[in-house]
Amino acid sequence: MSTPVADLPGTTRPVVAQNISRGVALLLGPVAGRTWRELGYLNVVLLLAPVGFAWGVLAVTFSVSVAITAFGLYAAGWIVVGARVLGGAYRGLARTLLDTDVPTPPPHRRGRGFWGQIGAMLGDAAGWRALAFGAVSLPLSILSVTLSWLFLALGLGGLTYWFWYRFLPWQQALDGSWHRGASINNDYFVDTPGRLWAMVALGVVFLLLWPQVTHGLAHGFRLLSRLLLGPTAASLRVAHLEQTRSHAVQDADARLRRIERDLHDGTQARLVTLAMQVDDVRDRLAGGDEADRAAALLLLDETHREMKDTLVELREIARGIHPPALDNGLTLALETLVTRSAVPVTLDVDLPTEPAPELAAIAYFGVAELLTNVQRHAGATGAYVRVDTLDDTVRVRVRDDGHGGARPALPGASGGTGLQGLVERVSTVDGTVEIDSPAGGPTVVTMSLPMRAAR
Repeated sequence: MSTPVADLPGTTRPVVAQNISRGVALLLGPVAGRTWRELGYLNVVLLLAPVGFAWGVLAVTFSVSVAITAFGLYAAGWIVVGARVLGGAYRGLARTLLDTDVPTPPPHRRGRGFWGQIGAMLGDAAGWRALAFGAVSLPLSILSVTLSWLFLALGLGGLTYWFWYRFLPWQQALDGSWHRGASINNDYFVDTPGRLWAMVALGVVFLLLWPQVTHGLAHGFRLLSRLLLGPTAASLRVAHLEQTRSHAVQDADARLRRIERDLHDGTQARLVTLAMQVDDVRDRLAGGDEADRAAALLLLDETHREMKDTLVELREIARGIHPPALDNGLTLALETLVTRSAVPVTLDVDLPTEPAPELAAIAYFGVAELLTNVQRHAGATGAYVRVDTLDDTVRVRVRDDGHGGARPALPGASGGTGLQGLVERVSTVDGTVEIDSPAGGPTVVTMSLPMRAAR
């Protein structure tokens, strides 16, 4: 025999508690701070609405009327750009009174040259959107304030009607009797005990409905604020591209500087030493002495070893620029990478198709950075690398059994930007990096990269 779900222990209590909480919130709505803050927002917006509406009318009419002069267009452009101040005021009100944080649009971008500046100002999207908000907010705020105060007035008036109705003037009914209070068609008067209690009940209903009406009207302004006062998807995309382009340039510059430093401090110094040793060998052989010839042979052996070490350094530098194994695919490159790891690494690759070469390089260097961090910082005994695809996305997951605590702010194993640099490098191709590294471990870093870079 199955037990009904409603009879299972612990299933009805949360529902009952939730209903009780909603009932308490409904009863306390008229005295809740949120309700009064939202009412204050509606009233302040009503005061600002004429300013916003007049600003919008001025921007349109002034632009049309002075379009024949360059100075007039310049002034009209400043009116449009100046509307950003109005948008900032509206965002501040939404943040303070509606608990809604609307992101600030990207700053105004000045055009090149005089006419470029005028075109950029007259075409400032954030300014025009702020003007549109001011224009729409005028009728909307009038309607909102009227409805909100109407419900509040009816609620308070009905709730206290039993007290103040006696101060109303006398009125004569159709049957000749005299009454005080509200009337309908001069025949129905609200002045009997039963009718007084009905008016009180009606007042309670309106008073309880008032917060809900105010919440709904304020929510309309929340939606309107996000729609017109925040950044557009296109502006966010442009800002993201500019940021990622800057990160890509900085990352490329850092790589070139590191390669130059390695060549100058390492390989170049070794080559200078080799040249000096070759000169020494030549001098000793020219001397013709047997002891000098023996010393020359020893120098040749040492020079041979130095040449091998220098070749190893050059291969490492070349691998840092572009690993040769990547020419044969990401799978082979990762297999070569994990074999050189000082920590045991399990590699699991499931790639039906190879990603674009530039994406494969980012994935390869990302895994290399993460494995280096595992070796030097995590205190791990092993790591696991999983590479697969989901739709048109390459997912690279690196997991270790170390002590955790990894975060983007920490420097990399080589003293560089570390995880933060990895996040910025991946973002240049619209990829993402997720870091899950609680204290005590384990650490799981997941990179998601597109199969092909956007053109």
